Amino acid sequence: MNYDCAVKGENISKKFKTFTLDIPDLRVPKGFATALIGENGAGKTTLLNMLSGIRLDYKGELTFFDKYSSEEKERRADVKNRIGYTGTGRYYLPQWTVSDVEEISSLLFDNFDRDEFERYCRELAIFPDSPDGVALKKKCSALSDGTRTKLMLAGVMARDTDLLLLDEPASPLDPLMRDKLCQMIGDYISDGAGEKSVLFSTHNISDMESITDYAIIMEHGNVVECGFVEDLKEKYILIKGDAQDAETASKILYTMTKNPYGFEGICLAENLDKLAGMNVSKEIPSLFQISVAVMKNNTKMVLK
Repeated sequence: MNYDCAVKGENISKKFKTFTLDIPDLRVPKGFATALIGENGAGKTTLLNMLSGIRLDYKGELTFFDKYSSEEKERRADVKNRIGYTGTGRYYLPQWTVSDVEEISSLLFDNFDRDEFERYCRELAIFPDSPDGVALKKKCSALSDGTRTKLMLAGVMARDTDLLLLDEPASPLDPLMRDKLCQMIGDYISDGAGEKSVLFSTHNISDMESITDYAIIMEHGNVVECGFVEDLKEKYILIKGDAQDAETASKILYTMTKNPYGFEGICLAENLDKLAGMNVSKEIPSLFQISVAVMKNNTKMVLK
């Protein structure tokens, strides 16, 4: 399938003492929400740091918007301003107030909209007890992890960008705010009319599956699966069967879990004919089920 890309990568690699990121081919499709899925330590943050420009000490080639190299992106403010990023670290200095964040963002980014920033602060309920929902004098050091994340999201969403890079944006949020985040990402994509893209990382896709169009699954520094979600749900099938068939099925299924009454597991669609004669049912798996199966099949962890 041919499609335009917000980001392309070729032979991206970075070697650490106990870990090597090695991605021969990376594609982030333009106009879609892409989930970067993997367990903690899989390399998601390292990759996002490379894409955002936080890390430049890697080998390989990155291309942004089908046109600009990583070096060009770093040199050209007009290109860099098209990309928004939120990370898992302390993005703002602890002594900054919310007013400082707003003021500094407006100075750093020509595409920052103060009114939009304050609107997102209210929508994300950053300061629900404040009369206007925006407590501008509140210091970042006094904010919880979840509130700091929401403040970063408000700051990046208030800019007119074409690509959002979000590192574990849902992790510190409560269920209600995760739902709100999905709505914000959906609005961002739809308002862009095919021109805006989002890449977000997560170690648990279940809360954000509804917004995911494309998935990249990582394990120990490698991309072990990728594709549009609708295609992955045709490639992998959820199988449920009786206990007496479990041993035979285990040799065919991609992964399997057993219980006293039977089994269920993920099967590659191309292997379905090998289950002929067994009393099994077939269902469309969730992206969560697919990602867990793929990670289990490729993990270097000892799973008992």
